Amino acid sequence: MNPGTNTPALTPPSRRTAALWGLTVSVALAAGPLLLRHRLPDPIAVHWDLGLGPDRSMPLAASATMDVALWAAVWVTLLVMVPAVSGRRGARAGWWGALVGSSALFLGMGATTLLANLDAPSWTEARLPAWQAAAVLAAAVAAAVSAARLRRGGPDGPGDAACAPPELLLRPGQRAVWVGRAGNRWLSAVTAAAGTGLGLLGLLWALGLVGDGTAAEVLPGLVIVLAAGLFTSSLTARVTEEGLAIGFGPFGWPVRRIRLDRVQRAWAETRSPVEVGGWGFRGLPGDATIMLRGGECLVVGYRSGGRLAISVDDAERAASLINALLAERVGA
Repeated sequence: MNPGTNTPALTPPSRRTAALWGLTVSVALAAGPLLLRHRLPDPIAVHWDLGLGPDRSMPLAASATMDVALWAAVWVTLLVMVPAVSGRRGARAGWWGALVGSSALFLGMGATTLLANLDAPSWTEARLPAWQAAAVLAAAVAAAVSAARLRRGGPDGPGDAACAPPELLLRPGQRAVWVGRAGNRWLSAVTAAAGTGLGLLGLLWALGLVGDGTAAEVLPGLVIVLAAGLFTSSLTARVTEEGLAIGFGPFGWPVRRIRLDRVQRAWAETRSPVEVGGWGFRGLPGDATIMLRGGECLVVGYRSGGRLAISVDDAERAASLINALLAERVGA
Protein backbone atom coordinates (compact mmCIF):
# COMPACT_ATOMS: atom_id res chain seq x y z
CA MET A 1 0.00 0.00 0.00
CA ASN A 2 1.15 3.59 -0.56
CA PRO A 3 1.85 5.39 2.71
CA GLY A 4 -1.17 7.26 4.00
CA THR A 5 -3.52 5.93 1.32
CA ASN A 6 -5.66 2.94 0.61
CA THR A 7 -4.25 2.66 -2.89
CA PRO A 8 -2.34 -0.53 -3.76
CA ALA A 9 1.34 -0.21 -4.50
CA LEU A 10 2.49 -0.05 -8.10
CA THR A 11 1.84 -3.21 -10.09
CA PRO A 12 4.14 -2.92 -13.08
CA PRO A 13 3.68 -5.50 -15.82
CA SER A 14 6.60 -7.74 -16.68
CA ARG A 15 7.68 -9.64 -19.76
CA ARG A 16 7.41 -12.87 -17.76
CA THR A 17 3.78 -12.14 -16.87
CA ALA A 18 2.94 -11.23 -20.46
CA ALA A 19 4.71 -14.31 -21.82
CA LEU A 20 3.00 -16.76 -19.48
CA TRP A 21 -0.38 -15.11 -19.97
CA GLY A 22 -0.07 -15.13 -23.74
CA LEU A 23 1.01 -18.77 -23.87
CA THR A 24 -1.91 -19.79 -21.64
CA VAL A 25 -4.46 -18.05 -23.86
CA SER A 26 -2.82 -19.49 -27.00
CA VAL A 27 -3.02 -23.03 -25.60
CA ALA A 28 -6.67 -22.52 -24.62
CA LEU A 29 -7.57 -21.24 -28.09
CA ALA A 30 -5.89 -24.21 -29.76
CA ALA A 31 -7.11 -26.84 -27.28
CA GLY A 32 -10.84 -26.19 -27.74
CA PRO A 33 -11.08 -27.11 -31.43
CA LEU A 34 -8.65 -29.99 -30.92
CA LEU A 35 -10.61 -31.58 -28.06
CA LEU A 36 -14.01 -31.09 -29.73
CA ARG A 37 -13.00 -31.90 -33.32
CA HIS A 38 -15.09 -35.10 -33.38
CA ARG A 39 -18.25 -33.11 -32.59
CA LEU A 40 -17.65 -30.26 -35.02
CA PRO A 41 -18.38 -30.02 -38.75
CA ASP A 42 -15.44 -29.39 -41.01
CA PRO A 43 -15.49 -26.69 -42.30
CA ILE A 44 -17.09 -24.74 -39.43
CA ALA A 45 -19.07 -21.52 -39.47
CA VAL A 46 -16.84 -18.57 -38.54
CA HIS A 47 -18.89 -15.50 -39.48
CA TRP A 48 -22.50 -14.52 -38.87
CA ASP A 49 -25.00 -12.20 -40.52
CA LEU A 50 -27.16 -9.70 -38.65
CA GLY A 51 -29.67 -12.43 -37.92
CA LEU A 52 -26.77 -14.43 -36.43
CA GLY A 53 -27.02 -17.13 -39.06
CA PRO A 54 -23.75 -18.38 -40.61
CA ASP A 55 -22.61 -16.70 -43.83
CA ARG A 56 -18.95 -17.80 -44.01
CA SER A 57 -17.04 -20.98 -43.24
CA MET A 58 -13.43 -22.09 -42.84
CA PRO A 59 -11.67 -25.42 -42.35
CA LEU A 60 -11.44 -26.26 -38.67
CA ALA A 61 -7.63 -26.31 -38.59
CA ALA A 62 -7.39 -23.01 -40.48
CA SER A 63 -9.91 -21.39 -38.13
CA ALA A 64 -7.98 -22.46 -35.04
CA THR A 65 -4.70 -21.31 -36.57
CA MET A 66 -6.13 -17.92 -37.48
CA ASP A 67 -7.53 -17.40 -33.96
CA VAL A 68 -4.15 -18.15 -32.41
CA ALA A 69 -2.34 -15.97 -34.95
CA LEU A 70 -4.61 -12.98 -34.37
CA TRP A 71 -4.26 -13.35 -30.62
CA ALA A 72 -0.48 -13.67 -31.01
CA ALA A 73 -0.37 -10.34 -32.84
CA VAL A 74 -2.13 -8.62 -29.92
CA TRP A 75 -0.03 -10.51 -27.38
CA VAL A 76 3.32 -9.65 -29.01
CA THR A 77 2.31 -5.99 -29.27
CA LEU A 78 1.58 -5.89 -25.54
CA LEU A 79 4.79 -7.78 -24.82
CA VAL A 80 6.84 -5.17 -26.70
CA MET A 81 5.08 -2.35 -24.82
CA VAL A 82 6.02 -3.64 -21.34
CA PRO A 83 9.11 -1.42 -20.75
CA ALA A 84 7.26 1.72 -21.84
CA VAL A 85 4.19 1.29 -19.62
CA SER A 86 5.73 0.24 -16.32
CA GLY A 87 6.32 3.73 -14.97
CA ARG A 88 2.90 5.39 -15.20
CA ARG A 89 -0.41 4.66 -13.63
CA GLY A 90 -2.48 5.43 -16.72
CA ALA A 91 -0.20 3.40 -18.97
CA ARG A 92 -0.26 0.46 -16.54
CA ALA A 93 -4.04 0.59 -16.34
CA GLY A 94 -4.35 0.64 -20.12
CA TRP A 95 -1.90 -2.23 -20.52
CA TRP A 96 -3.62 -4.49 -18.00
CA GLY A 97 -7.03 -3.58 -19.42
CA ALA A 98 -5.89 -4.40 -22.95
CA LEU A 99 -4.30 -7.69 -21.89
CA VAL A 100 -7.23 -9.00 -19.83
CA GLY A 101 -9.96 -7.52 -22.04
CA SER A 102 -8.50 -8.86 -25.29
CA SER A 103 -7.96 -12.26 -23.67
CA ALA A 104 -11.59 -12.41 -22.59
CA LEU A 105 -12.73 -11.31 -26.05
CA PHE A 106 -10.66 -13.91 -27.93
CA LEU A 107 -11.56 -16.73 -25.55
CA GLY A 108 -15.24 -15.75 -25.55
CA MET A 109 -15.41 -15.52 -29.34
CA GLY A 110 -13.67 -18.88 -29.65
CA ALA A 111 -16.00 -20.52 -27.15
CA THR A 112 -19.19 -19.16 -28.71
CA THR A 113 -18.02 -20.21 -32.19
CA LEU A 114 -17.42 -23.76 -30.96
CA LEU A 115 -20.76 -23.89 -29.15
CA ALA A 116 -22.59 -22.60 -32.23
CA ASN A 117 -21.05 -25.36 -34.36
CA LEU A 118 -21.18 -28.13 -31.76
CA ASP A 119 -23.00 -31.25 -33.08
CA ALA A 120 -24.24 -29.34 -36.15
CA PRO A 121 -24.51 -31.62 -39.24
CA SER A 122 -22.88 -28.89 -41.37
CA TRP A 123 -21.67 -25.35 -40.94
CA THR A 124 -24.81 -23.96 -42.59
CA GLU A 125 -26.88 -25.28 -39.70
CA ALA A 126 -24.80 -23.65 -36.96
CA ARG A 127 -26.62 -21.03 -34.90
CA LEU A 128 -25.26 -18.31 -32.64
CA PRO A 129 -27.74 -16.99 -30.03
CA ALA A 130 -27.74 -13.20 -29.81
CA TRP A 131 -27.38 -13.25 -26.04
CA GLN A 132 -24.08 -15.13 -26.29
CA ALA A 133 -22.56 -12.51 -28.58
CA ALA A 134 -23.74 -9.73 -26.27
CA ALA A 135 -22.45 -11.60 -23.21
CA VAL A 136 -18.97 -11.97 -24.73
CA LEU A 137 -18.73 -8.24 -25.47
CA ALA A 138 -20.03 -7.29 -22.02
CA ALA A 139 -17.66 -9.71 -20.30
CA ALA A 140 -14.66 -8.43 -22.25
CA VAL A 141 -15.44 -4.81 -21.37
CA ALA A 142 -16.04 -5.69 -17.72
CA ALA A 143 -12.80 -7.66 -17.56
CA ALA A 144 -10.83 -4.81 -19.13
CA VAL A 145 -12.26 -2.16 -16.82
CA SER A 146 -11.79 -4.32 -13.72
CA ALA A 147 -8.20 -5.21 -14.60
CA ALA A 148 -7.36 -1.59 -15.35
CA ARG A 149 -8.68 -0.44 -11.98
CA LEU A 150 -7.29 -3.28 -9.89
CA ARG A 151 -3.81 -3.38 -11.43
CA ARG A 152 -3.11 0.29 -12.09
CA GLY A 153 -1.35 0.84 -8.76
CA GLY A 154 -0.95 4.10 -6.89
CA PRO A 155 -0.96 7.65 -8.25
CA ASP A 156 2.08 8.81 -10.16
CA GLY A 157 4.56 11.24 -8.82
CA PRO A 158 6.98 13.01 -11.11
CA GLY A 159 9.19 10.11 -12.17
CA ASP A 160 12.52 9.88 -13.87
CA ALA A 161 11.03 11.39 -17.02
CA ALA A 162 9.89 14.47 -15.08
CA CYS A 163 12.01 17.58 -15.25
CA ALA A 164 11.73 20.28 -12.60
CA PRO A 165 11.64 23.56 -14.52
CA PRO A 166 14.20 26.28 -13.72
CA GLU A 167 12.93 28.91 -11.31
CA LEU A 168 11.66 32.08 -12.91
CA LEU A 169 11.21 35.28 -10.89
CA LEU A 170 8.98 38.04 -12.17
CA ARG A 171 9.64 41.61 -11.11
CA PRO A 172 6.70 43.50 -9.56
CA GLY A 173 4.42 44.60 -12.33
CA GLN A 174 6.27 42.57 -14.95
CA ARG A 175 4.10 40.64 -17.37
CA ALA A 176 5.27 37.73 -19.48
CA VAL A 177 3.73 35.57 -22.18
CA TRP A 178 4.91 32.20 -23.48
CA VAL A 179 3.84 30.64 -26.77
CA GLY A 180 4.78 27.13 -27.88
CA ARG A 181 3.82 24.91 -30.77
CA ALA A 182 3.85 21.26 -31.73
CA GLY A 183 2.86 19.33 -34.82
CA ASN A 184 2.78 15.88 -36.31
CA ARG A 185 4.38 15.83 -39.74
CA TRP A 186 2.66 12.60 -40.76
CA LEU A 187 -0.79 13.97 -39.93
CA SER A 188 0.15 17.18 -41.69
CA ALA A 189 1.18 15.20 -44.77
CA VAL A 190 -2.09 13.24 -44.75
CA THR A 191 -4.02 16.49 -44.37
CA ALA A 192 -2.15 18.06 -47.27
CA ALA A 193 -2.77 14.97 -49.40
CA ALA A 194 -6.49 15.12 -48.59
CA GLY A 195 -6.60 18.81 -49.52
CA THR A 196 -4.76 18.12 -52.77
CA GLY A 197 -7.08 15.23 -53.53
CA LEU A 198 -10.12 17.40 -52.87
CA GLY A 199 -8.85 20.10 -55.23
CA LEU A 200 -8.00 17.54 -57.90
CA LEU A 201 -11.41 15.90 -57.56
CA GLY A 202 -13.10 19.28 -58.01
CA LEU A 203 -11.03 20.02 -61.10
CA LEU A 204 -11.70 16.64 -62.71
CA TRP A 205 -15.41 16.94 -61.93
CA ALA A 206 -15.54 20.45 -63.45
CA LEU A 207 -13.83 19.16 -66.59
CA GLY A 208 -16.29 16.29 -66.85
CA LEU A 209 -13.61 13.64 -66.37
CA VAL A 210 -15.23 12.32 -63.16
CA GLY A 211 -18.92 11.54 -62.94
CA ASP A 212 -21.31 12.73 -60.26
CA GLY A 213 -21.55 9.26 -58.73
CA THR A 214 -17.81 8.83 -58.32
CA ALA A 215 -17.42 12.34 -56.94
CA ALA A 216 -20.21 11.75 -54.43
CA GLU A 217 -18.52 8.55 -53.22
CA VAL A 218 -15.04 10.04 -52.82
CA LEU A 219 -15.94 13.51 -51.54
CA PRO A 220 -17.13 12.63 -47.99
CA GLY A 221 -13.97 10.67 -47.18
CA LEU A 222 -11.67 13.46 -48.37
CA VAL A 223 -13.63 16.10 -46.46
CA ILE A 224 -13.56 14.07 -43.24
CA VAL A 225 -9.80 13.41 -43.49
CA LEU A 226 -9.11 17.07 -44.31
CA ALA A 227 -11.26 18.41 -41.45
CA ALA A 228 -9.88 15.94 -38.92
CA GLY A 229 -6.31 16.65 -39.99
CA LEU A 230 -6.73 20.41 -39.76
CA PHE A 231 -7.89 20.15 -36.15
CA THR A 232 -5.49 17.44 -34.95
CA SER A 233 -2.18 17.83 -36.79
CA SER A 234 -0.90 20.80 -34.80
CA LEU A 235 -1.52 22.88 -31.71
CA THR A 236 -0.44 26.18 -30.19
CA ALA A 237 -0.18 26.62 -26.43
CA ARG A 238 -0.13 30.04 -24.78
CA VAL A 239 0.60 30.89 -21.14
CA THR A 240 -0.51 34.26 -19.75
CA GLU A 241 -1.48 35.57 -16.31
CA GLU A 242 -4.97 34.22 -16.99
CA GLY A 243 -3.79 30.64 -17.45
CA LEU A 244 -3.07 28.18 -20.25
CA ALA A 245 -4.84 28.26 -23.60
CA ILE A 246 -4.46 25.40 -26.10
CA GLY A 247 -5.53 26.12 -29.67
CA PHE A 248 -5.86 23.28 -32.17
CA GLY A 249 -5.04 23.34 -35.86
CA PRO A 250 -3.42 26.05 -37.99
CA PHE A 251 -6.13 28.57 -37.01
CA GLY A 252 -5.86 27.91 -33.27
CA TRP A 253 -9.46 26.82 -32.97
CA PRO A 254 -11.15 25.30 -31.05
CA VAL A 255 -9.44 26.53 -27.88
CA ARG A 256 -9.23 24.78 -24.53
CA ARG A 257 -8.61 27.15 -21.62
CA ILE A 258 -7.30 26.22 -18.19
CA ARG A 259 -7.60 29.00 -15.62
CA LEU A 260 -4.58 29.60 -13.41
CA ASP A 261 -6.64 29.18 -10.22
CA ARG A 262 -7.22 25.52 -11.19
CA VAL A 263 -3.50 24.78 -11.37
CA GLN A 264 -1.33 23.66 -8.46
CA ARG A 265 1.99 23.43 -10.32
CA ALA A 266 3.54 22.63 -13.69
CA TRP A 267 6.57 20.69 -14.87
CA ALA A 268 8.07 19.15 -18.02
CA GLU A 269 8.18 15.44 -18.84
CA THR A 270 9.32 13.26 -21.71
CA ARG A 271 6.53 11.02 -22.98
CA SER A 272 6.05 8.75 -25.98
CA PRO A 273 2.91 7.69 -27.89
CA VAL A 274 3.48 4.07 -26.81
CA GLU A 275 3.54 5.15 -23.18
CA VAL A 276 0.18 6.94 -23.29
CA GLY A 277 -1.61 4.64 -25.72
CA GLY A 278 -1.16 6.38 -29.06
CA TRP A 279 -1.63 9.78 -30.65
CA GLY A 280 -4.40 12.27 -30.07
CA PHE A 281 -6.33 12.85 -26.85
CA ARG A 282 -5.41 9.90 -24.65
CA GLY A 283 -6.62 8.97 -21.18
CA LEU A 284 -9.62 10.30 -19.31
CA PRO A 285 -10.64 13.79 -18.16
CA GLY A 286 -8.53 14.56 -15.12
CA ASP A 287 -5.59 12.40 -16.24
CA ALA A 288 -5.05 12.91 -19.94
CA THR A 289 -2.39 13.58 -22.54
CA ILE A 290 -2.71 15.53 -25.77
CA MET A 291 -0.12 13.64 -27.80
CA LEU A 292 0.95 14.92 -31.22
CA ARG A 293 4.53 13.69 -31.14
CA GLY A 294 6.81 11.95 -28.70
CA GLY A 295 9.25 13.96 -26.63
CA GLU A 296 8.97 17.03 -24.44
CA CYS A 297 5.58 17.61 -22.80
CA LEU A 298 4.18 20.33 -20.57
CA VAL A 299 2.36 18.77 -17.61
CA VAL A 300 -0.16 20.80 -15.62
CA GLY A 301 -1.12 19.44 -12.20
CA TYR A 302 -4.61 20.46 -11.09
CA ARG A 303 -5.56 21.39 -7.53
CA SER A 304 -8.16 18.63 -7.78
CA GLY A 305 -5.38 16.04 -8.15
CA GLY A 306 -5.67 15.46 -11.91
CA ARG A 307 -3.20 16.39 -14.60
CA LEU A 308 -3.01 17.24 -18.28
CA ALA A 309 0.07 16.71 -20.43
CA ILE A 310 0.53 18.48 -23.76
CA SER A 311 3.24 17.61 -26.25
CA VAL A 312 4.72 20.99 -27.05
CA ASP A 313 8.14 22.50 -27.68
CA ASP A 314 9.94 24.51 -24.98
CA ALA A 315 7.83 22.93 -22.22
CA GLU A 316 10.34 23.78 -19.44
CA ARG A 317 10.00 27.50 -20.05
CA ALA A 318 6.21 27.22 -20.06
CA ALA A 319 6.24 25.34 -16.76
CA SER A 320 8.58 27.95 -15.24
CA LEU A 321 6.26 30.77 -16.21
CA ILE A 322 3.17 28.99 -14.88
CA ASN A 323 4.89 28.34 -11.55
CA ALA A 324 6.13 31.94 -11.37
CA LEU A 325 2.61 33.25 -11.99
CA LEU A 326 1.28 30.91 -9.29
CA ALA A 327 3.95 32.10 -6.84
CA GLU A 328 3.09 35.70 -7.67
CA ARG A 329 -0.55 35.07 -6.80
CA VAL A 330 0.37 33.44 -3.50
CA GLY A 331 2.64 36.31 -2.57
CA ALA A 332 0.11 38.97 -3.58
